[in-house]
Formats: sequence, structure tokens, C-alpha cells
Amino acid sequence: MAKRGRKVRIGMLKAMPGKWDVEGNWAIFEEQFKRHRGDELDVFITPECFLDGYAVTEENWTVRRFRRVAQEVKNSTYIRKARGLARRSNTSIVFGFTEYLDGKFYNSALLIGRDGKIVGSYYKTHLQNQDRRFTRGEDLPVFDLDFGRVGMVICADRRWPESIRALRLKGAEVCLMPTYGMWHLDNEWWMRTRSYENQMYVCFAHPAVSLITNPIGGLEAKLQSSDPAVLVHEIDLASVDEENHLSNRRPGLYGILADEDHKSSQEDYVPAHIGSKGRHSKSTG
Repeated sequence: MAKRGRKVRIGMLKAMPGKWDVEGNWAIFEEQFKRHRGDELDVFITPECFLDGYAVTEENWTVRRFRRVAQEVKNSTYIRKARGLARRSNTSIVFGFTEYLDGKFYNSALLIGRDGKIVGSYYKTHLQNQDRRFTRGEDLPVFDLDFGRVGMVICADRRWPESIRALRLKGAEVCLMPTYGMWHLDNEWWMRTRSYENQMYVCFAHPAVSLITNPIGGLEAKLQSSDPAVLVHEIDLASVDEENHLSNRRPGLYGILADEDHKSSQEDYVPAHIGSKGRHSKSTG
């Protein structure tokens, strides 16, 4: 018997934000979002830290300057406006920004529901080099939207197959992924592999390219250009199943993956926080 379609319309912002330019980056986001209101999108995704332009990489970075572009969710004018856009357009939004919470900074993806209410947040979990100015996230949550269950990772999190596998085992059918770093052809194959091995969709949103890979490892849609634009594509969650790789796993063999004492585990570090003055090395990864 053929499966019934479960169609979801995805919009993915592809635009290069300006470093430190919160107002200008918001204007780009708002213009592109409103331009595609008529597409009846179910979810709209921005690149990583889009609101501040991923300013964490900059050599003129300081804690004080970072605090000026970081947003407190409960007090942010921009978060309030994003929630209003979601509500008026009946579209969920994955919004990438630097979050300030309890004196620390987080690389955050905020999930806003169609009704403008906050569904939840994801904080980048795998931090290296300049990203250690952020505090690490400590969870890989999944979220239920009206069309299905979704998970989120941010940029470099995708390098570790355990990240997206954990989301899939929690029931996520699609991974919504704000990114900023690498976006070359090899990355396209990595995303196809993540989709294939987990039998799920991956939506990779980046300033230079937006792409969607499907549960059989195919490239479903791609938009690459130097101008601000939005990739709009409809996916069918009916094609997500567990009849191949997932249904034949051998969890009893994989215990070493969760061994916190293994030599591959990342050591703790002290992230930037209000009152600190430290600088961390810059990387383009």
C-alpha cells in the first residue's frame, strides 16, 4: 500500500550577514521572509548566528562588544519581532543568533512555532577554536511541530555522526541545520551521508548555499548564489522510515560510543563570560 503524503514546505535563507551588524542583518532576514509569505511555508531557517553575522570569529572581538550583539530571549526586540512574523505568517522559524544567558554566551538556534510561541532552543554542542568563546550546549533535543518531529544541530555539530543519529533515534524525521563555516562539495556529500545513514531529511542553511538531502542520500534541492535569496522546497515525510539501517542496528555493540572516559572525549574549557577578558584562537573551520 502506498504511503500517504506528508508534505512540508521548507524555506531556507541564503544570505551573507554583516559582522556585528544586528540591525542590517535583521533587515535582510525580514525582507526575505516577507517576500516569501505567499509560498505558504511550514518552516523558515536562517544560517548560524545570522543576527550578529557570526561575529565570534573576528580579531576585534571582545567580551564587551559580544555582549552588545548578544540577545536575551525574554528581552530582545528582534526575538519579539521574529515571533510576530511567525504568528502573522503561520510559519515556524529557526532563528540563528548569539544568546546571552546567565552571564554566558551561547551559539543558539531558537525554534518559534506558527503561533509565535517559543517551542524550544538548541545550543551548539561541539565547539572548537573561536567557538570556545561560547558555552557548550549539553543536550540534543527534539521538538514536535504540527507536521512532525524535528531536531536541530548547528554547523560543526554535523561532523560527528553521533549528533544526528541521536536525533533520529529520538524520532526526528528532519534535521534543521543553521550553518556558517564549510560549504564545499565535500560537505554536500557529508550531508547526503548523514541523511542516508539515518534515513531522514537534512536541511543545510548557509550564507552561500542552501541544500536539502533526502532519506536515501539524494540531493533533493540546492540553491547557490552570491545574492540574498531563499530556497523553497517541499519535502515528503512519508518517505522517512526505519526499514533498512535503523531497523537492523546492533546497539549492544556500540557501548564505547558513550564512554565518557575514552581518549576521544573533549576536555573541559572555560568559555567567555561577563567579567572575562581572554581571547581565543581564530579558525575558519
